[in-house]
Amino acid sequence: MSTDHQRYSTENQSEALQAYAARRGMDIVRSYTDAGKSGLRLEGRDALKALIETITTGQADFTALLVYDVSRWGRFQDADESAYYEYICRRSGVSIHYCAEPFENDGGPIATIVKSVKRAMAGEYSRELSNKVFTGQCRLIEKGFRQGGPAGFGLRRLLIDQHGLPKGPLARGEHKCLQTDRVILVPGPAEEVETVRRIYRDFVENGLSETDIATALNRQGLKTDLGRAWTRGTIHQLLINEKYIGTNVWNRVSFKLKKTRIRNDPQQWVRAPNSFPALVEPSQFAAAAHRIAARSARLSDQDMLQALERLLTAQGALSGLIIDEAEGLPSSHAYASRFGSLLRAYRLVGYHPRRDYRYIEINKRLRAMYPALVDAIVQGIRDAGGQIHETAAGELRLNHELTLSLVIARCHALPSGRLRWRIRFDTSRIPDLTLVIRMDPRNRRALDYFLLPLIEIGTAQLRLEEENGLALEAFRSDTPAPLFQLARRQPLEEIA
Repeated sequence: MSTDHQRYSTENQSEALQAYAARRGMDIVRSYTDAGKSGLRLEGRDALKALIETITTGQADFTALLVYDVSRWGRFQDADESAYYEYICRRSGVSIHYCAEPFENDGGPIATIVKSVKRAMAGEYSRELSNKVFTGQCRLIEKGFRQGGPAGFGLRRLLIDQHGLPKGPLARGEHKCLQTDRVILVPGPAEEVETVRRIYRDFVENGLSETDIATALNRQGLKTDLGRAWTRGTIHQLLINEKYIGTNVWNRVSFKLKKTRIRNDPQQWVRAPNSFPALVEPSQFAAAAHRIAARSARLSDQDMLQALERLLTAQGALSGLIIDEAEGLPSSHAYASRFGSLLRAYRLVGYHPRRDYRYIEINKRLRAMYPALVDAIVQGIRDAGGQIHETAAGELRLNHELTLSLVIARCHALPSGRLRWRIRFDTSRIPDLTLVIRMDPRNRRALDYFLLPLIEIGTAQLRLEEENGLALEAFRSDTPAPLFQLARRQPLEEIA
């Protein structure tokens, strides 16, 4: 369960399971509980992973597993994932009982259909809830309410009740405890507000750089809101944050449904102007933004690289932080945007980080190769007489019978010279077959192919070596021909 404020609290589930066991004459020998954990993915579900490992490794000292209802496996976006976990438990001889469902889990057609519907409904519930939460947060932002994050220098968080009446300031690390309460930003101490305005005046009117401003503040013994010395970076962040003109900004980063964290384009940010008192004039903020943008806009590629090369000579190394703290230099984001990536900018000035970042470029190249490889496999299946199509869920279905996933395995050379390939299976869909395309040592072309069935391999990460033993080599081939042969269909002319 992910929260106590619902019927799925662990106490309620436990009582229901005990009552079910008493009616059926069962003894509960062990409980597996993931309290306060999201059901959107398996990561973080340590109890569920321990349960599955206990059952699949033959260590279970029980023959039945009691589950509150179908959704307790998880609200996975692919309904087949929870079905898979139930399947591997039953395959290992452990029967599954749903204690709060109106049907018997007897393997019959009614139970199968109802479970499929409920699994889909569990995933849809999460999607609908995510959209509702996002819409609600946008509405709160537009009303001027803060949705997390520190106030920043010169500002403070103020707790207000449902009627908008102030209840008191929140110190760093403190949070609201009532659902009806809200948090807004208000001006902080007068000396901090004046310091913010002085920073903008020095930058816009007096033409001082971020470094000069930071040096002056440090000489006076002034600290940031975190009690640290001022740096070019902290001054820069203060100059570009719209909250200092009273604008409430949200959705800079998205992490919906526990998937990939995405840094959104500024056009996707949710902004609510005049949400709280401005510390600086909008015209002054705009002038600061114009000056910052002009620094990189007027520089040619050659100018930017020469400046980066001078920084490398002075510092002996490069990083995003070093670039952002350097005076008179565009930001690390500007270099990444202009040259495609920071690594490419590093290469152009002759800098090679100690850590091997080549995998980033290799992965980029492999991602570019992936569509062509998929097209070749799809065409090979069709040429062999098989059928393959992509479903609405984005999975490949072979002959309307099996689901297929294609994975490119990057070759990694160890310091000893030995080669390794790490396979990460598509756990979001749990395909029946996975075709692993193993790349050569230069990651330029396919070395060989492994056609791995789910029932034999499972979904755990797999590490391949140059020689893997008979259990894995049995699935290897030099070409994808075994997959094409599997897909081939022959007309049935006679039944004897």
